[in-house]
Amino acid sequence: MIDIPDELIATQYAYNGAAGRAFVAALPGLAGRFLEEWGLRRDGAAMYGMCALVLPVVREADGVPAALKLQLVDEETVGEPVALRAWGAAGAGAVGVLGHDPGTGALLLERLDEGRPLSGVAGGGGVPGGSRLVGEVADARRAVTVLGEVLARLAAVPAPEGLRTLGDAVERMLAAAPEAVGRLADEEERRLLADCAAAVREVAGEPGDRLLHWDLHYDNILAGRADAGRAGEWVALDPQPLAGDPGFELFPALDNLFDAGEVVWRFDALTEALGMERDRGRARAWTLGRVLQNAVWAVGDGERELAPDHAEIARRLLGVR
Repeated sequence: MIDIPDELIATQYAYNGAAGRAFVAALPGLAGRFLEEWGLRRDGAAMYGMCALVLPVVREADGVPAALKLQLVDEETVGEPVALRAWGAAGAGAVGVLGHDPGTGALLLERLDEGRPLSGVAGGGGVPGGSRLVGEVADARRAVTVLGEVLARLAAVPAPEGLRTLGDAVERMLAAAPEAVGRLADEEERRLLADCAAAVREVAGEPGDRLLHWDLHYDNILAGRADAGRAGEWVALDPQPLAGDPGFELFPALDNLFDAGEVVWRFDALTEALGMERDRGRARAWTLGRVLQNAVWAVGDGERELAPDHAEIARRLLGVR
């Protein structure tokens, strides 16, 4: 029996409609199919994220621990095995692919230590506009430093052909920007979002060609396992890959475990890790592009204000107080 978490069901129903309902209904059958076809046995409680069900398993043929990941195939997930294999071939520090079924999107992945996410190093997040203890800041900065090292390895790899591109995403967000700006209720936020769009227009002609993770936050980096030869290594997982400029990768690390007072420090540390310290204007523009992208989506869902942390990131990077 496969117990499907209520939170995963709710997310699929809310965001994917009929396709999400069909995916949820098919999950028990998919799990049973791949446990049998790939010779796997369950090895722990089911885990889940926004989009996927993950079953800890062991390969019966050789006793290798693994993770069976089941997710709806869409434009964000279809490139995951492509990206993971490209990073694997380059030794870039991403989770390994042990099996993949293109028809369903099922993945058999290397097992990582799910009890040791990088967010645990950070010791928790701060309060927007609030203060933090010196030790907490030091721990959070250590996590940022590790994330920057992982990000630099990933972004050094050129994107394989066929992935979605930042250029296409930029075209869509800039086309939607005027309507998104106009629907915001607050005048200051309208100006802020218009400034984000203006910054993106300046770099839109050079969207880049690196292999981007798109969602590299502190819970999408786990400790490697000694039995897989990765003791002491931090490993990236759950990409929603696209081809583009590494500056577009910084936003999740600024927003996750958000601390208003640390935005600029984190931004500087991450651009330095990527070798972009002399091109911070471009990195800033692409980070503001993530604020714009999220605002376009939120307005499309009926929101009339920016998420407070997103607005604060934009203010800090634009120098607005």
